[in-house]
Amino acid sequence: MPAELLLKINLACSLYMTGLIWFVQIVHYPLFAHVGREAFLDYEQRHQRLTTRVVAPAMLLELIASIAIHLVAPSPLALWVASGLTIIAWASTMLIQVPLHGKLAKGVHPAPLKTLVASNWIRTAAWSARSILLLWTI
Repeated sequence: MPAELLLKINLACSLYMTGLIWFVQIVHYPLFAHVGREAFLDYEQRHQRLTTRVVAPAMLLELIASIAIHLVAPSPLALWVASGLTIIAWASTMLIQVPLHGKLAKGVHPAPLKTLVASNWIRTAAWSARSILLLWTI
């Protein structure tokens, strides 16, 4: 696959995830606090299932394209940094957000909910910076 196509795939996935993560950060996660105890467990479980459908394909494609671009052509520093930001977003997702959602799936707990909103800034910053770097590279 040509490097130019891989760069475009990277950019498309990154822009998609950037828009999505800003929506999650500003709207979706803060609204968790307003769901109510009775509906929270069902809401959290549905959130996890439905969000995975929206996020997983783009994240996987982004990861694959991010690795593949380095295999097909010499990469400028900006692409290496962008790939590092992909790893940061994935690490934050798997090591911070997924475990917090696991705790929240057991019931409403203010501490994990506050931590979820605060720690999500890691992913918001990573995808935002990644999109800027990829746009600059193109």
